Amino acid sequence: MGLCKRPACPCVGRGWHGLAPALGETPCEYLNEASGVAGDESQPTTSDETVVAGGTVVLKCQVEDPDDSSLQWSNPAQQTLYFGEKRALRDNRIQLERSTPNELTISISDVVLSDEGEYTCSIFTMPVRTAKALVTVLGIPQKPQIFGHEQPIDEEKIARLTCRSSGSKPAAQLRWKKGNKELKDEGTEVVEDPNGKTFTVSSRVEFRVTKEDNEAEVTCTVDHESLQNSERSTTQKLQVHYKPTAKIEPHPQYPREGEKLQLQCAGQGNPIPQEFLWEKEGGDAPLQLSSDSILTFPFLNKSDSGTYVCTATSSMGSVVAKYNLDVSGTYLTHEAKGSDDAPDADTAIINAEGGQASGDDKKEYFI
Repeated sequence: MGLCKRPACPCVGRGWHGLAPALGETPCEYLNEASGVAGDESQPTTSDETVVAGGTVVLKCQVEDPDDSSLQWSNPAQQTLYFGEKRALRDNRIQLERSTPNELTISISDVVLSDEGEYTCSIFTMPVRTAKALVTVLGIPQKPQIFGHEQPIDEEKIARLTCRSSGSKPAAQLRWKKGNKELKDEGTEVVEDPNGKTFTVSSRVEFRVTKEDNEAEVTCTVDHESLQNSERSTTQKLQVHYKPTAKIEPHPQYPREGEKLQLQCAGQGNPIPQEFLWEKEGGDAPLQLSSDSILTFPFLNKSDSGTYVCTATSSMGSVVAKYNLDVSGTYLTHEAKGSDDAPDADTAIINAEGGQASGDDKKEYFI
């Protein structure tokens, strides 16, 4: 049985450290049983502390009447940290901040999760008096990760995204946004990490996408008391595949008979159309099939009159656009209809002056 002798000696290795009473020798176990007496001037006081992992915690113990005895701090494993101003444990993270007969304050820097627990301040009066300080260590959640966005999503299909963050203690909260709009999650899962102290939190959202969601930003934010009012979030852009649209545009916009004309089949979509089939209504064979969206007329003449059809194709499907071209004498009339146009295209009349001043040389172009 370990014995303590007056004036003082820590009972090393016995799970308790203290001073014996004035007379004779007293077993350490006897002094242990005398602890916990409160309500007098020799009762030490402490406070519970919360610290973020990696931070510094300060433990302060005070007593009004030390009764000529010293204060001592010990850790949750009952190892003495400081006995008065004397260091008892070789750990450079633990430093003495203040030591007086009425106060013993120490600090622990670079706090880790294993530092959590009850710390004991003792004063070795008769009987021994103690005070407990519970140190809570907060685990900082890692930056969240979003899964499920890696591949494009077809329009009108359901997007299923998962957000995950590890390392929080206690378990963090996750929230979602699409643009500026909050998304309601479909469920949250909390799993203990392999270290047995922190947690991994996962959250799922599901929503139907439209073409307007292409390039939309989806953000997952983790909320946790260790972040001290700062945000930790991840943003990903959605890729939505949608059906193509097409419209035929003339270049130049107001061509003349005998001039060069190019019709461009302007295709939009995600992905952008990569194949363009040009046909003339009533024609025997296609005019052109290639990745080139432009159909060229080197010299416009009457035989070019007719309705031209462009079929633009992507992996999401095909779309048809039509263009009416009427070349009659000195008049050139054309009308374009795209997949998004109203049934009747706009018509414009263009007056062009000829090379001579005579009024007979004036020509009209109906566009």
